[in-house]
Amino acid sequence: MNPDILKERRSATFDIEKLTNILDGGPEKTKRRREIESLAFNDPEFDGVNPNFLSRSERYSEAIRKSSRMILKLREYGITDPEEINLFKHCVHPDRPEPLDLHMAMFLPTLRNQATPEQMDRFYTPAWNLEIIGTYAQTEMGHGTHLRGLETTATYDPATQEFVLNSPTISSIKWWPGGLGKTSNHAIVLAQLYTQGNCHGLHAFIVLLRDMKTHIPLPGVVVGDIGPKFGFNEVDNGYLKLENIRIPRENMLMKFAKVEPDGTYVKPPRAKLTYGTMVFMRSWIVGGSSQALSRACTIAIRYSAVRHQSETRPGEPEPQILDYQTQQYKLFPLLAMAYAFHFVGQYMKQTYLRITGDITKGDFDELPELHALSAGLKAFTTWAVSSAVEVCRMACGGHGYSCSSAFPDIYVRFTPSCTYEGENTVMMLQTARHLMKSYRQAEAGQQLSGIVSYLNDKVQPQPVTARPTVVDINDLASLVEVYKLRAANLVELAAKSIQQELQHRRSQEDAWNNSAIDLVRASDAHCHYVVVKLFTDKLRDISDTGVHSVMSTLALLYALQGITKNSGDFLQAGLLSVPQVLQTSVRIKELLAQLRPDAVALGDAFDHNDKKLNSVLGRYDGNVYENMFEWARSSPLNATEVHESFHKYLKPLRSKL
Repeated sequence: MNPDILKERRSATFDIEKLTNILDGGPEKTKRRREIESLAFNDPEFDGVNPNFLSRSERYSEAIRKSSRMILKLREYGITDPEEINLFKHCVHPDRPEPLDLHMAMFLPTLRNQATPEQMDRFYTPAWNLEIIGTYAQTEMGHGTHLRGLETTATYDPATQEFVLNSPTISSIKWWPGGLGKTSNHAIVLAQLYTQGNCHGLHAFIVLLRDMKTHIPLPGVVVGDIGPKFGFNEVDNGYLKLENIRIPRENMLMKFAKVEPDGTYVKPPRAKLTYGTMVFMRSWIVGGSSQALSRACTIAIRYSAVRHQSETRPGEPEPQILDYQTQQYKLFPLLAMAYAFHFVGQYMKQTYLRITGDITKGDFDELPELHALSAGLKAFTTWAVSSAVEVCRMACGGHGYSCSSAFPDIYVRFTPSCTYEGENTVMMLQTARHLMKSYRQAEAGQQLSGIVSYLNDKVQPQPVTARPTVVDINDLASLVEVYKLRAANLVELAAKSIQQELQHRRSQEDAWNNSAIDLVRASDAHCHYVVVKLFTDKLRDISDTGVHSVMSTLALLYALQGITKNSGDFLQAGLLSVPQVLQTSVRIKELLAQLRPDAVALGDAFDHNDKKLNSVLGRYDGNVYENMFEWARSSPLNATEVHESFHKYLKPLRSKL
């Protein structure tokens, strides 16, 4: 063990194991998680060549090999819980996607949520057993987030009781679905439903793509891999062109919407039920944001503890770079963010499961808020984390550029989440629609409930911008109130912007577009308020004194950092004074010093196994340099002392001199 990293752990002011238990949801869950991790990490069948030294085709082949073994092992161990399957999968493929991702994360959940009992028997059971390998084909070359613009058609033919699926234009070709190019034999295809001469919007259809014995694409199915991307080199993201493919009527997912044999269309109880899979994915992406950021922070903080750099006083040893205030200012607020997003992720999963449970009982009241909250928080967290991972990488200097650091893998694995399952700006605008609707309801005297209930203040005589009687920047409850008022103020400003545009005889569409910047700011503030509130609420569940103390410090740092980054909003609304904002900056410096002894331990509490972290810089034992040298020596370019290119190209140059 590196002495610096050992010293850091001895300085911790709290019990690391107790905090790990809180993050996992209890000691039993920690125990079970470690059991599953050990099954994967100790299995030699999941070892292999470092993917960074393989070609793209080799990376895909290796990922398929591991995924196939993973399925067999899951069956052998009897692991059937979706969360445990996901955990095992992330141990087998640490920080890298794999070709079965969409089968596990979208194909199966969509069947679970939208298939009839008969369809569950026909499709879900074979898919669970990997006889059917599926993907989720929604995005097209010309349209992604704007779902109503998708062009693929599914036209019902009552004479044969079949749907005819077609890609009518070049832009309607399905583009990007993971596992589509070479792996999947089925796809859930989102297409515009036409029956009896009418279009009924997007619906989901199960389409057989390849012969179940030979795996050759069926006639009329043009399918393949879209080529190299920014990361995701293990995954065969694909294209799909359908040329009048016929499927049975029973292949439309009909738990909610239906087409009768004669072509009669039966509406779903709520139109947004068709988009349930996306809401599910957005909810899980929020938790995934914390996972990515916690790994990046753990690596950067551990490396900062063992890296010594420069002299602060002539003749004295070079200090740990973690002792520099600038390094703490880069990393500690991001560590606080990782914890904040972890608890928000837990909340989103619980909320999704609760509301989907209500939906199965016919209660759809909370579906609009779930849709709006999952969209906004997905954008809020992924934007923040994609930037934060880069800060962590740069905080590690030149070594952060090496693939041995794991930062390149974390970054290219995570950054696409800013666009998949909905481009972030559009997601924020979807949240804004819910906020504007809620604002109008509050103005009309309707009493709101749920997260948006703070907009009820709109009907009170006093303006929402009124400053709280006392704002104590050291009191989290007071800061939650300030964040709430900031959100309410920006929602009001956006609503007034739209109203002013309409008064200038703009159309509703133009008024919305001309107010879009204000709308995104309002959604961002709403999400920021939710995160600060949920982090603060979580503290009430923590009974251990040491853990509560350090978590309170992190929550305060997260809230105060948000104020300094958005000080204009708080000042403009009169929620804080200039002296209070200046005091906030001073208090942040004090919190950095307060967290310094606990920094490494707070990374440890996330309990990232070295194999899962997969980083030379972030090793638990802190022995960075020895292992960095070994990692470099393992490069295939070092297999021979003289590379063949010398004899083929460089040496002949000498003879021509």
